[in-house]
Amino acid sequence: MTLARPPAKHLYDSLDRELIALLRTDGRAPLSKLADILNVSRGTVQNRLDRLLESGALLGFTIRAREDVEEDAIQAVMMIEVEGRSTSEVIKKLRGMPELQTLHTTNGTWDLVANVRTSSLSDFDRVLREVRMVEGVLNSETCLLLSSV
Repeated sequence: MTLARPPAKHLYDSLDRELIALLRTDGRAPLSKLADILNVSRGTVQNRLDRLLESGALLGFTIRAREDVEEDAIQAVMMIEVEGRSTSEVIKKLRGMPELQTLHTTNGTWDLVANVRTSSLSDFDRVLREVRMVEGVLNSETCLLLSSV
């Protein structure tokens, strides 16, 4: 059995930070466009992307949709209490749930805070049950977001 090694530690420089900022704005930007903006070669951008992905600094590429695209979406904030030292394992499991749009560590009573988005109440109910069934999750409290003001 082979154990997975943790990603190599990478020191990020200003070019890495600029590349990440550009990708936050447009995760689908072509390498050539990124290279032009950063004033480096396409190969440099590709090497940096490969290294950022390998190190875990970039977890993947995604889209950003306007909030009003899914007017009927169910949105909530979920606070999660984790058992003992199992936070890392719980985070790994929760990251695999696409309905948890963001996940944050925090201090105080709750260990994690998740932003939840589903397309229906039945999906929302399923997500709540799935989170509560994750080994290491002791308790959770969820607040539905009703309207933005």
